[in-house]
Amino acid sequence: MFETRPLNPIRKAMLENGIEQGYEALLKRVISQAQDISSNVVTLVIDGTHGADFQALLKRLIPFAEEHGFRFAAADVYGYLKSGTELRQHFHRNITDNRAFGYVSEAKIDDYFWSGAQRIFMEYADEFVENASARTLFVIFGPGALWLCDGRCDGSLFLDVSREYQEIAHKEGLLNFGLSWNADAVEKYKIAYFVEWPLMEGYRKERLESFDVYVDMNDPRCPVLLTVRDLLAVIDDIARFPLRVKPFMMPGVWGGQYLKQIAGLPENMVNCAWNFEPIAPENSVLVSKGNQVVEIPFLLVMAYAHMDMIGARNVQLFGDYFPVRFDFLDTMDGDNLSCQVHPKQAYVRERFNEFMEQQESYYIMEKQGDAKVYLGLTEDCAPELFRAAAEQSQATGEPIPFTDYVQEWTSEKGDLYLIPTGTVHCSGKNNFVLEISATTWWFTFKIYDYVRKDLDGKPRPMNIEHAFENIDFTRKEDWVRDHLIPGPKLLNQQGSNMEYVLGEREDLLFYVNRIHLTDRWEDETDDEFVLLNLVEGECVRIVSLNDETVYVEFRYAESYIIPASFGAYAIVNLGSTPCKLIKAGVSKKWNISLVDINAR
Repeated sequence: MFETRPLNPIRKAMLENGIEQGYEALLKRVISQAQDISSNVVTLVIDGTHGADFQALLKRLIPFAEEHGFRFAAADVYGYLKSGTELRQHFHRNITDNRAFGYVSEAKIDDYFWSGAQRIFMEYADEFVENASARTLFVIFGPGALWLCDGRCDGSLFLDVSREYQEIAHKEGLLNFGLSWNADAVEKYKIAYFVEWPLMEGYRKERLESFDVYVDMNDPRCPVLLTVRDLLAVIDDIARFPLRVKPFMMPGVWGGQYLKQIAGLPENMVNCAWNFEPIAPENSVLVSKGNQVVEIPFLLVMAYAHMDMIGARNVQLFGDYFPVRFDFLDTMDGDNLSCQVHPKQAYVRERFNEFMEQQESYYIMEKQGDAKVYLGLTEDCAPELFRAAAEQSQATGEPIPFTDYVQEWTSEKGDLYLIPTGTVHCSGKNNFVLEISATTWWFTFKIYDYVRKDLDGKPRPMNIEHAFENIDFTRKEDWVRDHLIPGPKLLNQQGSNMEYVLGEREDLLFYVNRIHLTDRWEDETDDEFVLLNLVEGECVRIVSLNDETVYVEFRYAESYIIPASFGAYAIVNLGSTPCKLIKAGVSKKWNISLVDINAR
């Protein structure tokens, strides 16, 4: 069975305090630290990610502090924020009037707050401390609390939740940080992507080492805590061994039923369109020590252990950004994806301030019936006619024969379709696709979507103007056949085991290989990370050749990251039949530093 909560054990790290679970452990940690401080007022900062349940902690902390001889007083950050209207005005350039796209903010945490908020708060705090007549626990809480008090505190907690948690909370009513209303779920995600996450995750990355205790609040009924010192030791540990992120599965209007079946997802889930595994900004990592499990955003692993994770060459090219993603697109018993195109690097940087262009590829893991892939344009496609048809459909709500313009191909299990930016494409229904791509994922310009409505009952946003500024109209049927649908080429052989190159181009930062495994394959990271997915077969083991007690096992459709620092390893077939694995990483042909490009 596909594992939806894969655990990554702490193997070597010696933790000073360990991983603790539950409010009792957290409250004891807070009060024990407070009791060691002799001043009349003990100042505690409870900072964290927007969406973390601050109130769940506070309602338990108040009586606990009073039971231990402290009066309780609190101040929150929300009274020092700009109003929702002011924030919309302040970030208008980033939010924009476009329903789906904005401009990635480079602002800092203080942009959320009034001018002079730090000074005003500190004047209030100083007066409170001076006038306190009894021993008091003074709590400052909310996202940005450590910034608001300028780091002046006796103890500090950082409450964290994953992006997955936030996105679920958005659907249940959570607004973007500081805002008083949102138009819909699309706007919530857009504002999070272009404003909230760049600011708040940047703040977390910059300030994390200033905190005493890290608290995983993804289950607000039972927090998990460890000191920040121990957290950094955990990150250092897991970044040296094969790692699997927690799958992030979502329904979509075109989604199918295959992922639901293999992953044992709930029957009442309408479908499962996507499984991101890994897509670094979206995923978390579940780390275990005995029976204790803590959930850590993969972004933190990359922030503090990027050299171990991706290696020196890739750090020079991408900084601490994990550059390649795997995700599944399931249209089995579903529907076509939208007809779409992705923008090139210069366009996505200039228009959206995005780090990386969205290069993609489709690997067909499964198909049924006469499933199709749509890639490139027909030989007869004329730009003006294609655009006029798309715009007319958008205006009238009438369908168009889109295969008059977009080339249709019959998909076959094991085929790979390369999708450089500027190439019109989509998967047809009845495919189970492993998408191997550059890590960017939001910049899909929809040209045509069969005049259907999204799961929320609203029309899906079309992006025809953006799309036609990026379509490469030279990519027609013959060119696509010759350049974007490569056949396998034997690269290496070990006994009856073989590795094939499936796809590699100078305009794609990733390569895609396939290992045909009967028994055992030996390999070496060579200071480059490797992504593996078992696309056929039952179960394999990844084992270190330097220490064969270190291994992981995974099954069909599961993905593992082999960190650059892992070194020599073997893949062992544990099943009763031969199997196949997709192997991907950064192409040796790619030498463009996105760090340098984006610094200009």
